[in-house]
Amino acid sequence: MLTELVSQWALEILDRTQYAGAAALMAAESMILPVPSEAVMPFVGFQVADGKWNLGLAILATSIGSLVGSLLSYAMGYYGGRAFVLSVGKYLLLNVHDLERAERFFHARQGAWTIFLARFVPVVRHLVSIPAGTGRMPLLPFCLATLVGATLWNGFLLWVGMQLREQWTHVQHYSHQIDIGIVAVLGLGAAWFWRSRRR
Repeated sequence: MLTELVSQWALEILDRTQYAGAAALMAAESMILPVPSEAVMPFVGFQVADGKWNLGLAILATSIGSLVGSLLSYAMGYYGGRAFVLSVGKYLLLNVHDLERAERFFHARQGAWTIFLARFVPVVRHLVSIPAGTGRMPLLPFCLATLVGATLWNGFLLWVGMQLREQWTHVQHYSHQIDIGIVAVLGLGAAWFWRSRRR
């Protein structure tokens, strides 16, 4: 079943790369790379629930990863500016409309609270560090807000993964229906991507 294969694949990667791999994935998630935290952190929760990983170390590693990725995006905006970000981002599936959305989100609520809240907003959380950099936001408030927001969000998804692992036998029972849902979502995502790129 697709659900089982995906979970096994994700857990094998985390088994091999350990905390460093989880940190690297979350660093990528905090940049313009298309790596959603929702596809990483629940499986980190699996590792904790299985007793393979320490809860505190898992949160620490992924939070540091999120901070490092956010700082790299901040630096791209600070030193390269919007034009540089867009020129690089086109090779990483960066959607200019998503960047504009993040810019509006940041400029409407400038400050540390913006960065903190952005960690809980889909799409925006991947990109908001860039306008923070171009806007020359002070580094210390940026780092603190990023670290607190990322830790809360990552911790929530990790907890969801731990709860899911405990109910995994029930999930496997309904895996066929879940597979259909995953395929449908992937199909819609591919159609949307093709249509947006065609425009």
